[in-house]
Amino acid sequence: MHVFYTPDITSDTYSLNEEESRHCMKVLRLVIGDIVHLIDGQGGLYEAEIIAESKRNVTLRVLKTTREYQKRNHGLHIAVAPTKNIDRLEWFLEKATEIGIDTITPLICERSERKIVKEERLNKVITSAVKQSLQAYHPVLNEAVSFKELISRETATYKMIAHCVDGEPRGFISQVSQPGQSYLILIGPEGDFTPNEIQLALQNDFKPLTLGNTRLRTETAALAACFEVNYLNR
Repeated sequence: MHVFYTPDITSDTYSLNEEESRHCMKVLRLVIGDIVHLIDGQGGLYEAEIIAESKRNVTLRVLKTTREYQKRNHGLHIAVAPTKNIDRLEWFLEKATEIGIDTITPLICERSERKIVKEERLNKVITSAVKQSLQAYHPVLNEAVSFKELISRETATYKMIAHCVDGEPRGFISQVSQPGQSYLILIGPEGDFTPNEIQLALQNDFKPLTLGNTRLRTETAALAACFEVNYLNR
């Protein structure tokens, strides 16, 4: 099944951009009459037929439209500290998109080793994963934001902060939330959140969260949280 990301589709005919057209013709070697699928990132899944080709454009005719394709009954926002090795963050974005996530925010913390991210590159990773896994909803990647700014502005039914401070009471996602709601989960940098950050989060109604008995890498912890929320809402 060949899938193309078409966020600006508005009618029954659509022309792929130059990059996607080149991929369609030169890499996939598709021809007039072949059937492909389109996703708009807003829940629309389209079955379409190639009806024309030129040097730079492939034109499609929509044959069938499905709205709210595989829409989930919950919302998931993970704010995660960018990893020093950007490949690890890209890995998380790819896998979380495949599993199911709505929003990702790079979170700049006191102990963050990386404070600058290139959203354009990260969005390409997300788009590629959307196409590969046939996700009709494209996750939103926010600009990087400071810890203090995020916790003071974001709202969700359940707000949680995952940390590894021994002796502090923490619960599993299933213990501090219910299915079918909106979730915001904070995942800290490789050195964990500072005590001040944890205290500030708790003062802003975040619940302390554990993701198990072992110390996880940042990207692993973020993916574990993503999986647990989706499992809770299966």
